[in-house]
Amino acid sequence: MRKITLVVCISLFTLSCTETKKEETQGELFARIDNEIKQNSKAYSTLKEATETIGHRLTGSENGAKAEEYTFNKFKEYGFKDVAYQPFEVEAWSRGEVSLQIDGKDLKTVTLGHSPVTANVTAEIVDMGNGLEADYLKNPDAVKDKIALVYIGLLEGSEEGLTNLHRSEKTALAIKYGAKGIIIFNQVANGVLLTGTASVTGALIPIPAVCIGKENGLALKERLTKAKQTATIKMTNHSDVIKARNVIATLKGSELPNEIIVVGGHLDSWDLATGAIDNGIGSFAVLDIARAFMANELHPKRTLQFVMFMGEEQGLLGSKYFVDETIKNGTIDNIKYMMNLDMSGNPIGMNAGGKLDDEAFFKDLGAAIQQQDTIYKNTFSTESGLHSDHQPFMLEGIPILSVNGNLDRSIYGCYHADCDDFKLVNKGHITNTARFCTMILYALANADKLPATKMNSETTKEFMIKNNLKEKLIIGNDWKWEK
Repeated sequence: MRKITLVVCISLFTLSCTETKKEETQGELFARIDNEIKQNSKAYSTLKEATETIGHRLTGSENGAKAEEYTFNKFKEYGFKDVAYQPFEVEAWSRGEVSLQIDGKDLKTVTLGHSPVTANVTAEIVDMGNGLEADYLKNPDAVKDKIALVYIGLLEGSEEGLTNLHRSEKTALAIKYGAKGIIIFNQVANGVLLTGTASVTGALIPIPAVCIGKENGLALKERLTKAKQTATIKMTNHSDVIKARNVIATLKGSELPNEIIVVGGHLDSWDLATGAIDNGIGSFAVLDIARAFMANELHPKRTLQFVMFMGEEQGLLGSKYFVDETIKNGTIDNIKYMMNLDMSGNPIGMNAGGKLDDEAFFKDLGAAIQQQDTIYKNTFSTESGLHSDHQPFMLEGIPILSVNGNLDRSIYGCYHADCDDFKLVNKGHITNTARFCTMILYALANADKLPATKMNSETTKEFMIKNNLKEKLIIGNDWKWEK
């Protein structure tokens, strides 16, 4: 009798252990992740604290260094053992004083990044429309030794099918056609002034570049139809070798440690405001995704590197350095995916770039996320652009991933402007970024086979052409192939 009882007890104990070790289904795991983040997300509170105690996060500034240290310490607080600074030195630009007079009258303006250290230019203004190559080709000498006036967007009534250019690319074209200066007017109403780099390379440009408000720009265009207008642009700026640091927290893969997925967002911001939207909502979501991996004891098969990139605003300085270092040390091929969160919020779907072998992977993953919350609409796209930290990775053929956000469009009116403040941040939206992106990242890191593979040079070239990026890369001196 005693022996039978013992056998029964052992059997029950064994059954109990078997039940304890039962693996979670994907749905159960996602539900657990989702509940933890909804209850404990720190994305909103840490961004609030950083904007209140640090302010802007300009690369190379005292504030920038404080932001680097803040996120380094947060990674440590969240339980990461492998947290490192990746220091780099580079010549970087910061603004000084600026004034713009048009026919002797002062006009409110802001300097665009990488304008000359000193400039004092007086010249006739020429309306160059959208500032695209086609505008200059109509009269190639029209702007020679003059100041170009161009719109940041595409003007109402423009030819259909036009592809707009970045402000830096529009500036490069003005320089190409001999302009002495450029005035870019914003597309946002109520006099909002936009800053940002006017350099495609991150080096100083030879002409002064400024931004004026939409209303002033449209009024100036109207005056130019009736009479010549002359502008005087005066400015002083700074260009110095600065020290900055990417912050990298590494979670080593359990089965495929040499396969790396980089998830990053740029921590830096311009100095006109606190950069809460650009890119606080992205970089502090990355920080919270990292926290969620530790809090939920998630063990990815592949290695994850959570990266706070610095210097994005001044020319992708941190991400370019990161990629260059992996090329130098021979680990570039270890990077299998790059997920970039730049002004991303309240995701409703995914955007995947690269040589996509398995689109169904993302659709099935999106359907699983929808089971947790129907706010997520499972949209999917394959568009790729430039001018964010994914670009250096993409140029090396590495598959990239971002999210399709669903933010109130009005917040983008403060893009690179003095109104980009924490009051624009929606707590639910930044929490949703952490919720859904943690699920996406975990599924990607644990996939039996990744849905995309690294492209070779020729395939990368074809991908750039397909996405209409060749002209922009040529203007920016980043086209690596024959022209």
